Amino acid sequence: MAKPAAKAKAKKNSAFMKPMQPSDHLAKIVGSEPLPRSEVTKKVWAHIKKNKLQNPQNKREILADEKLHPIFGGKKLDMFQMTKAINKHLK
Repeated sequence: MAKPAAKAKAKKNSAFMKPMQPSDHLAKIVGSEPLPRSEVTKKVWAHIKKNKLQNPQNKREILADEKLHPIFGGKKLDMFQMTKAINKHLK
C-alpha cells in the first residue's frame, strides 16, 4: 500500500520541478532559460547573499536592489513572502 503513495508524491514533485519561464525582470537575475522553481529560488538567494541584501537588524527582511524592486513591488519584503512574489514572475 505504501508504493501508490510514493508514486503520488513523485507526481506532485514533478510539477514543482517543471521548468518555468522567468519574466524579463526575473531573467536579469536568474537568466532567460526556463528553470524549475527550486533553481529560481536558489539563484535569487545567491543574488541576495552576494549583494548583502538581507537587513542586518532583521535577517528575515530582504532589501530590494534595482533588479529585485520590480519583482518584489517595493523596497523590502519578508523572506516568507518572497516565493509568492517570485511565482508571479514565472510562466
